[in-house]
Amino acid sequence: MTKEIVPSNLYLKIAELLQTARQTVIRTVNQTMVYTYYEIGRMIVEDEQQGKERAEYGKQVLEDLSQKLTQNFGKGFSVVNLRQMRAFYLTYSIQQTVSAELQAPRFQLSWSHYLKLMRIENHDERSFYEIECVTNNWSLKELQRQFDTALYERLALSRDKKGIKQLAQQGHLIEKPSDAIKDPYILEFLGLPEHHHYSETVLEQEIFDKLEHFLLELGKGFTFVGRQVRFTFDEKHFHVDLVFYNRLLKCFVLIDLKIGELSHQDLGQMQMYVNYYDRFVKLPDENKTVGIVLCRDKNETLVEITLPEDNDQIFASRYRTVLPDKQAFIELLNESEA
Repeated sequence: MTKEIVPSNLYLKIAELLQTARQTVIRTVNQTMVYTYYEIGRMIVEDEQQGKERAEYGKQVLEDLSQKLTQNFGKGFSVVNLRQMRAFYLTYSIQQTVSAELQAPRFQLSWSHYLKLMRIENHDERSFYEIECVTNNWSLKELQRQFDTALYERLALSRDKKGIKQLAQQGHLIEKPSDAIKDPYILEFLGLPEHHHYSETVLEQEIFDKLEHFLLELGKGFTFVGRQVRFTFDEKHFHVDLVFYNRLLKCFVLIDLKIGELSHQDLGQMQMYVNYYDRFVKLPDENKTVGIVLCRDKNETLVEITLPEDNDQIFASRYRTVLPDKQAFIELLNESEA
């Protein structure tokens, strides 16, 4: 039997260094490639601005350019790709002109990310998703999901013009409990049919089984604490469905799941949970506990009458287990705004 000579900690340190170096190389190559495509787009646009007849000339130039670049540099320079580079330059050169105060670092994402971002017509919305991709290290798949679930629109609903502009310039900042709340939450990753009869226990189990996805949908700063967390007083036991902690808000976040329409008793129960955590669980230097009742449907008037006017702790949000089509989503968001 061969005796191991190399100390395991030495191997682990070198392996970690190599892994970091590889990731740095990949990131650098991606950034260089994206910047190169931007410059190619700039050169094409500047060539077009020389006053020649554009239509047929431009088409022929791109075809000839594509053929020569492909011969000398390989794949990746089709006419379609060259047009995308041109569009990339136009999109981001205009973006910088329109919003000189934009703080998002340029070109920190992959080319595939930018191809998706370019298809977002609204400048502020595009900027928001770009910042969130960089900040949260979103994969292309996660970017697509967040866009499909209208994250920008859901966050923008509760904000004034200044708040919406802040989303475009700084991304999703969480400074107070309401900043962390969405309505609705989209839980299509659970795989549960929208109009299927299932229990709250099944819903909770599906969320727990796909906790990583659920944390992404909750948003920034959330860490999982436990499920069916029990507390007792006066010899009676109570269970909170899901307990999280938000590092940005520095507070516990309790979630109660309801498969039907929200009732005032549901809000009262959550108020009791929150009060218990505030008085017996949270530390003196932590902020007040936040409670979210996640329900299939709710009556906004009932929520307003049940909760105090200065409420900043108890929230009621709907959830959807199937991603609505665009029109249904617009109607749903308009209902929330109304």
